[in-house]
Amino acid sequence: QVQLVESGGGLVQPGGSLRLSCAASGSMFSIYDVVWYRQAPGKERELVASIGSGGITNYADSVKGRFTISRDNTRNRVYLEMSSLKPADTAVYYCRANRLSGEYYWGQGTQVTVSS
Repeated sequence: QVQLVESGGGLVQPGGSLRLSCAASGSMFSIYDVVWYRQAPGKERELVASIGSGGITNYADSVKGRFTISRDNTRNRVYLEMSSLKPADTAVYYCRANRLSGEYYWGQGTQVTVSS
């Protein structure tokens, strides 16, 4: 069993930066792939960035060059560094941990609002 807690969201002006954190409880966190998703009002949840257990990363085209995903397995955390934020980045951001076996867990989400 893995429990995930996101933090770091808030209100930021366009062009600003935020760092989101996904903290995991439980052991063996390093074997999970972790994905950041976001969901804006009235829109479907979309993949933002992912990091595999081996450290391979992947990004949505809309955030490439602006967002960076990383993980610290010693602290059971995955981070999403967001820069050059745009109003279109406004959403609730969720992290999900999953394995090839089909096991997966979601966090509760953290709100990011980009507005002047």
